Amino acid sequence: MVTALELLENRGDRQPTIMNTLFNPLASALAGCGLAMFINFAYRRPVWSGIQKHIAFTAIGGGLGLYLDKKRNEHLADRDAVLRHYIMLHPEDFPMPERKKYADVLEVWQPIR
Repeated sequence: MVTALELLENRGDRQPTIMNTLFNPLASALAGCGLAMFINFAYRRPVWSGIQKHIAFTAIGGGLGLYLDKKRNEHLADRDAVLRHYIMLHPEDFPMPERKKYADVLEVWQPIR
């Protein structure tokens, strides 16, 4: 059985996927490029005119995505540390769960004909 404290431990057995680390920066960079395209569309210019603006908005969006991803990871690490500390101080609130068999959990099935 897994205790509440073991759920919050980082044993290093889970490696983040490549999409886990790249999704937010890539999505933000794409949003930055889309914003540049939308601005050109709103001003009735060709969508890809002013390519330097597209490059700048894409770079700013990717940097903002990296920054926000880093801040999110820090926030989640702080939250897990607070939860871990609370569980260590109050073990009586988190008893060891009792083992159950499927026969105890599932109800008897009787077909209705």
